[in-house]
Amino acid sequence: MARRSSRSSKRVLAADPGIGFSLQLTCKEKTQTDNGDIACQLCKLGDRENQLLLCDGCDRGFHSTCLRPIVFRIPSGSWLCPLCSSSHRGSITDFPLVQTKIIDFFRIQRPFDLAEGARKRRKTNSGIFLKKKSRRLLAFTPSKDPSQRLKQMASLATAMTNSGVEYSDVLTYMPGLAPRSANDASLEKGGMQVMSKEDKASYDQCKEMSRGGACPPLMVTFDSHEGFVVEADGLIKDLTIVAEYTGDVDYMSKRENDDGDSIMGLLFTESSSNDLVICPDKRGNIARFVSGINNHTREGRKKQNLKSVRFNINGKAHALLIAIRDIHKGERLYYDYNGYQHDYPTEHFV
Repeated sequence: MARRSSRSSKRVLAADPGIGFSLQLTCKEKTQTDNGDIACQLCKLGDRENQLLLCDGCDRGFHSTCLRPIVFRIPSGSWLCPLCSSSHRGSITDFPLVQTKIIDFFRIQRPFDLAEGARKRRKTNSGIFLKKKSRRLLAFTPSKDPSQRLKQMASLATAMTNSGVEYSDVLTYMPGLAPRSANDASLEKGGMQVMSKEDKASYDQCKEMSRGGACPPLMVTFDSHEGFVVEADGLIKDLTIVAEYTGDVDYMSKRENDDGDSIMGLLFTESSSNDLVICPDKRGNIARFVSGINNHTREGRKKQNLKSVRFNINGKAHALLIAIRDIHKGERLYYDYNGYQHDYPTEHFV
């Protein structure tokens, strides 16, 4: 792990989702070695200069591997230590909301009529149909209050702007990365579901609502340990399509040494050279801020309320985040992004 200690090499980690600090520091004096060099405030040693980060606020040093969590990314730009950044960490309200036109940021087309959408759902959801299709995927139910939906979208716009990510609710195929033709679901070696006609109707409804500015009832907040996280801002029912995982599609072989913490597997083929991943570091949506669980602990697994499900939709692979139980307002969203399981509600999960 290489870290440069020059001031030009550092960046503000407060805008990096997934990176936070859980340290209790009180010393405001710089720790130095016997020969006057700056030492790490935590281990008190001046070795491993390639890992030493210097704070732009107080000039104190910290080894990237001494910080908790460890800083895995090479900082660029200014960087603040835990003490100097503590006054700027907390909830999303500590960050100024993005001053932008929501309709432009999310490329909203014809505003979605919630009443019209509800009538459409009531028309198709007969009692007999629900009984036969009891495990059908559900489209998300937006908040009825327009002002609350604006707050939800503003929280996402703020998180994405702070993270330097452009909003996109579709998979993107950029020059130099994997072409659209590479995403051929027929190449999958057996771990993907073909989306049914009924589930496709729910998926299409989610896309239609998103294009019209009717977002899922979700709020992006900021946690001092986990960075940007996503919380339910209303009841989300079991089997609801919460979001599609979006971003740039690329070959997994080209991203094996990528330090991004939000990469999602998309296509797994007989030849590993054809495997694809979704990279939301430049383009993406709210899915990139959903937290992953520690699947090696019982406590971590108990937090899980979503699963990432890969579907064959019109011949292309897609990854959707699906609620695996009712999720109540204020509950943080978690999923196991390392899972590859054979259960609920489909056969295979990424």
